[in-house]
Amino acid sequence: MPSDDSRHEFGATGLTAAVLAQGAELCLLRDADALDYLWPAGPAWPRHAPVLFPIVGRLREDTLRHGGTSYRLTQHGFARDMRFAWTRRKPDGCTLALTDTPETREKYPFPFRLEIDYTARGATLETTYSVTNTGQEILPVSLGTHPAFRWPLLPGTEKQDYALVFEAEEPAPLRILAGGLLTADQRATPIVGRQLNLAESLFTNDALILPAPVSRSVRYAAAHGPGLTLAWQGFPQLGLWSRAGGDFLCIEPWCGMASPQDFDGEFAEKPWLRLIPPGQSHTATLNISVGTHNGAIMPMPDPELT
Repeated sequence: MPSDDSRHEFGATGLTAAVLAQGAELCLLRDADALDYLWPAGPAWPRHAPVLFPIVGRLREDTLRHGGTSYRLTQHGFARDMRFAWTRRKPDGCTLALTDTPETREKYPFPFRLEIDYTARGATLETTYSVTNTGQEILPVSLGTHPAFRWPLLPGTEKQDYALVFEAEEPAPLRILAGGLLTADQRATPIVGRQLNLAESLFTNDALILPAPVSRSVRYAAAHGPGLTLAWQGFPQLGLWSRAGGDFLCIEPWCGMASPQDFDGEFAEKPWLRLIPPGQSHTATLNISVGTHNGAIMPMPDPELT
């Protein structure tokens, strides 16, 4: 499908990608052999790679409390369901922006600007997310990625042929969700050393949540054939998720998590938020490299408030 006002397709030598204005959502990620790595938004889950903003996960009773007023803000926020404005459209990428409106302030009473830049370089899609506080008070915010990749990647392979190999060993226990909220319980990690062997049964009780992973990159592949590597900065947490009946795996770097079950206070006091001072920004990056041979994983500098 060619580019139009609702969609922009772009690429580099080893990669073709496309992004929708609706939700600034990545909807195509194809390598030089024309293999599309993204889940095609099928009936089991009708999205490709939504942007989670201004919350990740759920708030208790879907309620944000600020300054004595309650606001209704549902799971993962509203950015994924809003149309962004194009600010750059080039053969190698695009930039989109979303700013607060009367509609957003009915749910989230803070001024902001969210800008997302996609750039193709060789076989890597580089994505930069920037949240700017355009108001006069602290901006409490979360930001998350939610890309869904085909699982399995190739016909003729099985789900259990695939694994995630992390940059570092990940022995820490995982957090648990109940009704979309974080419980006080933990579960032993199924990651052995650096490797998580994938199986549908891992996701019987919702997502696997790494609250403080050591790794800032992970490789998703079978023993042979194509795979992809994700590398990120500015996202301190990581979620992994799939759904019964869906041939997809979501690998989700996050800045923020769902509310704890017992938290019902002011939104700005919610754990794991980023608190951005007036006039400043938080920047985070996600690089996705596709193909059978992606080379060494190079560390990226950790972005700071600017």
